[in-house]
This record gives sequence, structure tokens and C-alpha cells, in this order.
Amino acid sequence: MRVVSGIQPTGNLHLGNYLGAIRNWVRMQDSLSGGAQVAGGGSAQERGQCLFFLADLHAISMPHDPAELKRGTLEMAAALVACGIDPARSVLFNQAQVPAHAELQWLLGGTARMGWLNRMTQWKDKAGKNREGQSIALFTYPVLQAADVLLYQATHVPVGEDQKQHLELARDIAQKFNNDFGETFTLPEPIVPPEAARIMSLRDGNAKMSKSDASDMARINLADDADLIMQKVKKAKTDPEPLPSEMAGLEGRAEALNLVTIYAALAGETPDAVLSRFGGQGFGAFKPALGELLVETLAPISARFRALLGDHEALDAILARGAAQAREIGLPTLDATYRALGLVR
Repeated sequence: MRVVSGIQPTGNLHLGNYLGAIRNWVRMQDSLSGGAQVAGGGSAQERGQCLFFLADLHAISMPHDPAELKRGTLEMAAALVACGIDPARSVLFNQAQVPAHAELQWLLGGTARMGWLNRMTQWKDKAGKNREGQSIALFTYPVLQAADVLLYQATHVPVGEDQKQHLELARDIAQKFNNDFGETFTLPEPIVPPEAARIMSLRDGNAKMSKSDASDMARINLADDADLIMQKVKKAKTDPEPLPSEMAGLEGRAEALNLVTIYAALAGETPDAVLSRFGGQGFGAFKPALGELLVETLAPISARFRALLGDHEALDAILARGAAQAREIGLPTLDATYRALGLVR
């Protein structure tokens, strides 16, 4: 089993990023590499391998600030390691250091079809009405995504609802290539991670927690220390009513629902279980309990994150080692693709 997944190198990472994606990556790593018990035992290689990459090549499909992209790439690397991605057990790298991603995208360009790409929902959403003004990279983005996983003969790819279509396209490209030129690529299967908690703004329970929010008090950043986390929780918007004992009582109470959702996600409980314990209590009791749980969970991550951000040489070394591993793993597939196409090099 080989799991491959990528993430955009955005900066200013917050609680929503951690609970929404990064924590699932850590769990996959642990289940495959022996950090957790796996049925049947066996060595880490027998169980499987995870490759996690920072999608910096994808990032340039849209207008971007080069300095911000570089900063965001290092920040994301620091966040992943701080949250539990272990470069000794997983392959962690950024795309730009593995040219085979872009090479394979071009080689797959003769197989992918314009009609397939025109039907991609994210192309339609991001391009809007000004399709003629968009970059070629944005249009061919899904072919690079296919190359990202096919290069490593991925057996499984974690996907949310918004990425299912992209994995289906990768499978279509792989199948057509195999039919036309001989068996070359593994058709990756989707892994649908456990539904991630939807984390909302601490200032508006109807808006997602976001790095772009004008108010820093609207989010819990991974770099926040314990005092700041407690301060933000205490000042989080709520209502005057006590917590109900059942979920039905949270209807129309977006801010209260958000805080209960955060507590449940961190504690590994259902919201109903949280309400059965805190039902009838006001936020004067619930907020300190939530703040303590956040600090307990995030303080070690925040400390490690800040330390790594202050050591760019260590981050560069982690990404360089991961890229060297990725290049080695992907080379046989790249060579096989050139041969299958009749290309001499």
C-alpha cells in the first residue's frame, strides 16, 4: 500500500487546517509505518508507505507572490513536522525539487483530453467567466495532479468530496495510457478519511476559520502560545444561553455549535457526548475547559512549530532528503513512461 497526498503551501496555518487535513495525514502515517498497531504486524515496508508533498508547482497556476510562496512552503513543512509527520517514516518533500512531476505531466499530455479537462468542476469555479484570461497551468492543473500520484504508483489517495473528480481523471488517464501503450501505471483507489470537523471563525459561527480573516481573534493559529489561545477562547463570540443537553438545542446557535464541535474534535468524542457532560452549564464554565483542551493539544505543536520556523536550514534539509527519496522512488515509473512512448533519451 502506497499513499500519496499533497497540500497547497499556504501560510498562517490554523486550527481548521490541523483538524481538517493534517491530523488525518499523521494518522495514516502511523497506521502504515508502525506508529500504531496494524493488523497482521509485519515491517513498515510490508505495511506500506506514505509520500506527502507540498504542492508548490500547483500554487503557480494562480497569481502569487514568490516570496510568500517560499515562506509558505517552509511554514507548511514546519507545520507538518510539528503536527507529527515524521520524515524518518514518511517521505516529505516539495514538488519543485522533483522535476519528474512536471516531466510526467507533459508525457501524460498526449493522453489527457480537452473534453475531460473542460468538465472539471474546479476549473469552471476558478476560471469563472474569464476563461480566456486564465493561465494554461490552471487548465492543465488536473493533469499535474494525475502525475503527482501516478509517478509513485500510488495505490491509495486520500480524497474529500471536492477531489473525487480529480482522482477519477487520474484513473481515466492511467487506464487510457495503459490501453494505448501497455501496462505502465497503477490505478489508485480513493481513501475517504473520517469526516473532518468543520471549524468556523471564533467571531462568526457562519464563516469558516480562515487565515485571510481581518481579525486574528477569529482563529487559533498553530503559532499561538498558551496565553493567547486562552485569550482567544475566552473572547470567542457566544450567546447568553447555557449549553443544551442534546444537539437539537444548538439549532440556530452557530457560535455555540462551533465551540462544541472544536471540543469534540480535539477530545475524539461526538458532540452529543460533549453536551451530555456540559449540558446546562454556561460558557463561563465551558470556555475554560475548551481552552485547557486546546492548550494541551496545541501547545507542544506550537512550540515545535515556532522552533522549526527559526531553523530554515533544518527545514531545507528535511525537504531535500525527502525530495531525494521521491526522485528515487519515481524514477522507474518515469523511465517506463518514456520507453512506453517510444522516446529515446
